[in-house]
Amino acid sequence: MTNGTDGLSAVSQWAVNLMEALGALGAGLAVALENLFPPLPSELILPLAGFTASQGSFTLPQVLAWTTTGSVLGALVLYGLGAWLGADRIRKLVGAVPLMNVSDADKTIEWFNRHGAKSVFFGRMIPVFRSFISIPAGVTRMPLPKFILLTTAGSFIWNAVFVYLGFILGENWSLVEQYAGFFQYLVIGSVVIAVSVFVTRRVRSIRSARSAASASITE
Repeated sequence: MTNGTDGLSAVSQWAVNLMEALGALGAGLAVALENLFPPLPSELILPLAGFTASQGSFTLPQVLAWTTTGSVLGALVLYGLGAWLGADRIRKLVGAVPLMNVSDADKTIEWFNRHGAKSVFFGRMIPVFRSFISIPAGVTRMPLPKFILLTTAGSFIWNAVFVYLGFILGENWSLVEQYAGFFQYLVIGSVVIAVSVFVTRRVRSIRSARSAASASITE
């Protein structure tokens, strides 16, 4: 590798070593693992794979084929986890979480049954969600051919954008990760706000219910 990989983080160096050892297959393996372990950022792995392709280690079609295959394989593992858990186990798990009700699981499953196709396709292009969206698809038993088709299409678009940016930027490939990081922080921040609003409303609802129950007892 040229000096475009000088001063790499541990994750980046791991990805470089994997691609040096296995070629484009290594990029695909890294993306598959990223689907299973979101702390491994695709926003870093994919531009790095594109830069590696620009150095002649493998071609753009090869890296796109393998990274998309890796995305689909990783998604299938999580789909299988969701199918194994099933709706009944999900309800039990949700019911055991403080401030959550079984009805929350039912509403989520009902929502996914209505919007699952769009969620799987567009979810592949949203950090964090791109991994976890496979689980409700498995829980609701989305037809496997449909799941694979949507996952392949969404993953290919996401992968192609980041791989190509890494390819054309060359040694400046790391700029992609820096700018993509803002989008990831925005998504995470939105999730934190949404969770905070949910917890606040649920706590108020519980307090109101308790106050109403206490009032009815004292009457």
